Amino acid sequence: MRILIAEDDVATAKALKLLLEKSKYSVDIVHNGTDAWDYISEGSYDVIVLDIMMPGMSGLEVLSLIRKNRITTPVLMLTAKAEIEDRIAGLEAGADDYLPKPFVTGELIARIKALGRRSETYTEDVQSLGNLVLDSNRYEMRVQDKSIALTNKEFQLMELFIKHPGHVFSTEHLMNKIWGYDSESDIDVVWTHIGYVRKKLRKIGANAEIKTMRGSGYALEVTSC
Repeated sequence: MRILIAEDDVATAKALKLLLEKSKYSVDIVHNGTDAWDYISEGSYDVIVLDIMMPGMSGLEVLSLIRKNRITTPVLMLTAKAEIEDRIAGLEAGADDYLPKPFVTGELIARIKALGRRSETYTEDVQSLGNLVLDSNRYEMRVQDKSIALTNKEFQLMELFIKHPGHVFSTEHLMNKIWGYDSESDIDVVWTHIGYVRKKLRKIGANAEIKTMRGSGYALEVTSC
């Protein structure tokens, strides 16, 4: 699941990013409303977390643009304002949920997971292709009694591939989708991680393979053997 966090407090945003990445989510962070809208209009997210008080544009202004442009992604509003009027304003502007600061991190993750289940891109915890099973509860993939753990980025790659079997993803798309627009990593990191995943697929005897489509990108397909 891919999440955008728009929070003007840099330390809070980084802490939330680390926390959510431990749960195998792909997370982009921005610190003002203008950047938030740029990311939302250019990318595809499963959940958007907006702080109401941000420079550039407020969270409510960003939310208004989201809904005016018919973007249906679930939105969670984060704010230090706890008055009932502010909650009503956020919900009436199109927010799906509202969490006042300070909050318990466990509750935030639970709310994000709940919103993710409403997303059009939501998938079940266990997905399969051929003899391969991808388990998001254990963050592993398995074939019968053979299983192997996946790192954060490996899991996100496999989750994207298995949700779209046969679909060709370019290296640039994978870079932006998994590592994020603001990643400082070189694009070679995509090739490296695909190599890691391929080795793990072979190790457990999967009949699904990440194939290189020359000049186009990569696709997950079931092999004949």
